[in-house]
Amino acid sequence: MIGAPRIAYVLPTRDRPATLARTIAALERLPRHDAQVIVVDNASAYPPRLPVGLRNGLPVTLLTRDRNEGAAARNAGVLASDDSCEWVVMLDDDSHPLDAGLFGALREAPADAGAVQAEILLPPLDPASGAAHATRHEAGGLPEVFIGCGVAVRRGAFIDAGGYDPSFNYYAEEYDLSARLLLAGWRVTIDRRFRVLHEKTRAGRDMSVILRRLVRNNVWVMQRYAPRGERCAEIWRTVSRYGRIAVKERAETGYAAGLLDLLRSAHRQPRREMPRLLWERFTGLAAAREALQREHALRPFDTAALISTGKNEHVVRAALAERGVRVVREPLAADALVIGTLSPGPALDALAAHAARPDGPRVIAPLSFGVPASLAAAA
Repeated sequence: MIGAPRIAYVLPTRDRPATLARTIAALERLPRHDAQVIVVDNASAYPPRLPVGLRNGLPVTLLTRDRNEGAAARNAGVLASDDSCEWVVMLDDDSHPLDAGLFGALREAPADAGAVQAEILLPPLDPASGAAHATRHEAGGLPEVFIGCGVAVRRGAFIDAGGYDPSFNYYAEEYDLSARLLLAGWRVTIDRRFRVLHEKTRAGRDMSVILRRLVRNNVWVMQRYAPRGERCAEIWRTVSRYGRIAVKERAETGYAAGLLDLLRSAHRQPRREMPRLLWERFTGLAAAREALQREHALRPFDTAALISTGKNEHVVRAALAERGVRVVREPLAADALVIGTLSPGPALDALAAHAARPDGPRVIAPLSFGVPASLAAAA
């Protein structure tokens, strides 16, 4: 495709041959372009069988690892990619680009963008409904923290940053790498032209294992990068949040194991304390501050009620407090409704839900992702 940068698609897999086959078939449906596909097998019981090339001309390389390296298997894939590849598109074996929109997104990426996050969609809740397109978004991530199943990273920036830390295995490894990219002077951006569908196959997902890693790995991130004056509060907030999730998911045993892991390992985490302004970008405070300032300039508001709360709700509250906006409990008593999450996907879902009610109150998103940040209702 004329003008498109050279790409390497890198995806790890383990014991999910049917899922991987669907992803490879989806890559084959993309228009012909200058790219290569690198599959890294994480010690599957039976290594997958792959074609050497796809019908759209993409060559396929299979790398096999002697043990399950988790997300860090991507490191081998990046190093095996051609030096001429400008971007590495990270996928999972159950995620794939929906169309050719990523080519324009990467071609026009800002020079200081080390990573471009995709808009990551999920399948319809009811596959039998006949819906042609996904209508829900993947949770997680922040304005400058990407989600690993749908992101393009500059190959050179990835290698210079050291790639994924193998000790994380899976979960929160993107936070760690995003932090190192920011510390190296890069930005993480979002471009909704780059759309990825994440099937989110449940095979191989154990909630006890997941909660063990979530609490351990997220605390590692705070231990490594949080400013000195905020580190303890951030660690306590993280431990408390995943404790509530563990109860909800009935994964208390895994959560307890994660806390024990932390007692053994937290003190060994390498400290790279972020400067204040960089930390505000990493947590999303800078994005929330900018979005709320823009909305306040369009039409001032003195009170707000939080809706669709989620990841880093406390940061949204802090940004509102900076502007002198009082948070109230009752939406009908508020000048505006502010989406209480800094995760792009859930924020987009909240905007879409309120767009379906055009006569409702004004709704403000505390971040920008290529769509209007607020939906003003007719009085």
